[in-house]
Amino acid sequence: MFISLLAVVALGAIAYFGSGMGLEVFFGVILPYAALVVFVLGFARRVVNWGKSPVPFRIPTVGGQQRSLDWVKPNRLDSPYTPLATVGRMALEVLTFRSLFRNTSVEITKERGLVQWSSKWLWLAAILFHYCFLVIFIRHFRFFLEPVPICIQAFEALDGLMQIGVPRFYMTEAFILGALLFLLGRRMVGKVRYISQAADYFPLFLIIGLVCSGIWMRYLGKTDIASVKVFTMGLATFNPVVPEGLSPVLFMHLFFLSALLMYFPFSKLMHMGGVFLSPTRNLPNNSRAVHHENPWNPPKKFHTYAEYEDDFRDLMAEAGLPLEKEPEEHAG
Repeated sequence: MFISLLAVVALGAIAYFGSGMGLEVFFGVILPYAALVVFVLGFARRVVNWGKSPVPFRIPTVGGQQRSLDWVKPNRLDSPYTPLATVGRMALEVLTFRSLFRNTSVEITKERGLVQWSSKWLWLAAILFHYCFLVIFIRHFRFFLEPVPICIQAFEALDGLMQIGVPRFYMTEAFILGALLFLLGRRMVGKVRYISQAADYFPLFLIIGLVCSGIWMRYLGKTDIASVKVFTMGLATFNPVVPEGLSPVLFMHLFFLSALLMYFPFSKLMHMGGVFLSPTRNLPNNSRAVHHENPWNPPKKFHTYAEYEDDFRDLMAEAGLPLEKEPEEHAG
């Protein structure tokens, strides 16, 4: 944990002091463009490799009754049988984290033995983080578009509905910081601490640094919004301009974002793309009704029951075994 924290602090310090030493173009232009290229190519490469991987077996994980007999009611979303039901299950998984909503905690006590209970805090923190991050991402398009579209203004108005302070306080910034601190604290205590590695802590600290630097620029530091708009519009139009007087915290904010983009395709954060290609999620659970061939197996010659009966029909008739087709001498 401390190694990851020190790494993020070092990244912030490098950007903060480096931008004050005349390296604004590197931290504000070259590095963001390079990070975007790495992100796009790395993301595409991982998705293509996953897409080319064969799926030898039908292995969906389910949480309900599979379709079988007509009088047994199936669970169409938790154990989807058709492609349409599978799409519905994927939509619930991606939009509402349905499997995480079923999260349970397990504890062994002397009085009651093994005890399980529903635990929704992880689900709540995860869904708050992801949706707040999405809203903040959409809000930031006001820096790259002129005029600002009405839909972006609507997101801003809804996010700042409470009208607290000047500048207006955005609810998502408090929610995402609280969710991140909860996810970090969860990894620092209990059993999860023993299975957490640097790869688990580093993205958390990196995103916390990204959020905190953005909050500092908006509410605490002095930031020239007009100069920031000129700067971001230049990046968006591939005609970069670095105005004078930009805050070093802005370059630190951009450096955190660039580091996150470059780290993303090679980390556990790629579950964003991997969930759509997971055979445990994107396949119908129809293994009882449909025969699935394993493409890795060599071709085999099967000996059917009809062929078996043809080989031993006379002997089976003498033994009194039931036959689908009687021997010719016994026919009629």
